[in-house]
Amino acid sequence: MDQDWEDRVTAAWATFDDHAEQDAAAFRAVIDALADELPPDHPLGLFERACAWDSTGHSDRAVPLYRQALARGLGEVSGYKGRRAKIQLSSSLRNTGHPEEGVKLLSPELLAPSDELDDAVRATLALCLSSMGRDREGLSLVLGALAPHLPRYQRSMAAYARALVEPVD
Repeated sequence: MDQDWEDRVTAAWATFDDHAEQDAAAFRAVIDALADELPPDHPLGLFERACAWDSTGHSDRAVPLYRQALARGLGEVSGYKGRRAKIQLSSSLRNTGHPEEGVKLLSPELLAPSDELDDAVRATLALCLSSMGRDREGLSLVLGALAPHLPRYQRSMAAYARALVEPVD
């Protein structure tokens, strides 16, 4: 995709908080207009539409669009947006009562090359696990993600995180 289109999408999202909640349809129309500039099944257009539905409180409408974007190769077009789609789809799956699908989708991301989305992967996966009654695993992920950001106690927090899920001898 060309940089001009990406810049206009970024600019549109920068105005998201300026839209009142009752103005959600107007915001989605802005994103739809940008997505309409692409071929109908282009993964970037599908992804942006999914994000717009998701961000305006319609996880149920976002799920099929995220799935389509990923199926049509979003990860190959943009690895970063592909990873974002997996995070956001997992969150939407959780919101629509399917956290186990979110766990299945995000678990492999724990082994993916590290990037700035690592903590979002862990936080979303933790929420999915918690929704499934697996709170200790979720807490372990959150503590493990938090530990490197602490000014002190990094080693002990990382150890506590591991201890939550390791078998007791």
